[in-house]
Amino acid sequence: MASPPCKITVLGSGTSVGIPTIGCHCDVCTSTDPRDNRLRPSVLLSYEGRNVLIDTTPDLRTQALRARIERLDAVLFTHSHADHLMGLDDVRPFNYRQKGQIPIFAAPETMAAIQRCFQYIFDGRKESNIPKLEARVMDGAPFDLFGMEFQPVPVLHGNQMIYGFRFGGAAYLTDHSDIPETSLAMLGGLDVLFLDALRYKPHPTHSTVERSMRTVERLGPRRAYFTHICHDLAHERAESMLPPHIRLAYDGLEIAVAGVG
Repeated sequence: MASPPCKITVLGSGTSVGIPTIGCHCDVCTSTDPRDNRLRPSVLLSYEGRNVLIDTTPDLRTQALRARIERLDAVLFTHSHADHLMGLDDVRPFNYRQKGQIPIFAAPETMAAIQRCFQYIFDGRKESNIPKLEARVMDGAPFDLFGMEFQPVPVLHGNQMIYGFRFGGAAYLTDHSDIPETSLAMLGGLDVLFLDALRYKPHPTHSTVERSMRTVERLGPRRAYFTHICHDLAHERAESMLPPHIRLAYDGLEIAVAGVG
């Protein structure tokens, strides 16, 4: 199906502990380059007057204030780890402003974790000061959301299968150590591709810079951005060693994606 133009705003490009990391005095954690300050990983998709959020990090309040987000129409979840989930309660001001529920989309096991962690949201109580959410369980099939088709893309996060998302000419894959062949087949012809690239050294649950560079070479997107970056990578130095079509994401980065179809 045709997809509308979209703006992607990087709300956070860091790993699970953020950068600066508590108690660390390394060159990156003490850097004066603002691109080395990385909140937990999340992006906002803006199209057709709608805002769709991927993951609710513990930094959501700070991210929303910084990006001046004034409405939120839906939330998609990649998986249930704390750095992607624990800011969910911060959607409440959007409920107040919009006077309605916000749909959230997640795989069955992720939705079960959300409902367990935030039981007070889903146990039927009627208080006005809790988030108003509509739980929609994804089954892996593509779905339409305000005129944009979203294709869940299964990826391996260590031994756990989680989801990234393709939407129009873009895809966002975070927290992956491997991408199955069946998922790579979903990622052809992209304008913009986000990939996990935690660091240079191997990691059991995350991709490395070298591995993600090979994925970009294989898939051939016009532009690629690495995210979920730890303090092993100084932005300026690491980016200087990448080809021009591959960049490091940074907090506050805005990317325009043309419509498809």
